[in-house]
Amino acid sequence: MSSSMPQKRYYRQRAHSNPMAYHTFDYPVCPEDMDWSELYPDFFPGDSETSRVEFADIGCGYGGLLVELSPLFPDKLILGLEIRVKLSKMFFLFPDPHFKKTKHKWRIISPTLLAEYAYTLRIGDVEEVHVWMVKHFTEHPLFTRVSDEELVGDVIISRLGTCTEEGKKVQRNGGKNFLAVFRRIEDPNLRPNSLDMK
Repeated sequence: MSSSMPQKRYYRQRAHSNPMAYHTFDYPVCPEDMDWSELYPDFFPGDSETSRVEFADIGCGYGGLLVELSPLFPDKLILGLEIRVKLSKMFFLFPDPHFKKTKHKWRIISPTLLAEYAYTLRIGDVEEVHVWMVKHFTEHPLFTRVSDEELVGDVIISRLGTCTEEGKKVQRNGGKNFLAVFRRIEDPNLRPNSLDMK
C-alpha cells in the first residue's frame, strides 16, 4: 500500500498558533477515556484494548514523518499531533520558534510542558530554539541526553531532517538541522517502594 503526502491546498492550517489556546476540539478528560477504535478500527476491534499508541510526532504539520515511519514500523501505532497512554517516542521537529520574548511561554519545550511530556513517556531549525530546547531538557530531572554513539544505528535519526515539509525547506535553502535526542528516565526522588503504605 502506498500513499502520497497530503497536499497543502486541501488543508487550512496556521503556521503559527498558540498551543495553549483552547480551540473547538473534543479532548478526553483522561487517556483512558480516549476511544482509539474510532481512529484505528483494525487495531482495536470491538472491545479489544491490547494495542496502544507508541510513537507521537508533536507538531506533525502535514505528517511527513508519520508517512516515512509507517512502513518502517508497521506494527506500531503512530499518532501525529499538530501543536497540541505512555509513549515510547515523541518527535519535536522544527517547532514554531516564537521569536518574541513575550511569546517564549508558548514554545513547545518549556518546564511546564516537559513535565507533561515526561508523564506521557514511558521509561525507556532554528539554532536559538535548539539551544532553548536542549537547555530545558537538560535541566529537567526526568530526561537525560542520548549520546551520539547510541544514535548511530537508529533508523529514525537519518530521516528526521528529510521527510517533513520543514526539513525539505531547510535542505532547499541550504540551512542546518540541529539534533538532540533525550530519554525519559525514572524520577530520582521516587524509589520503587516509596509509595507503598505500611
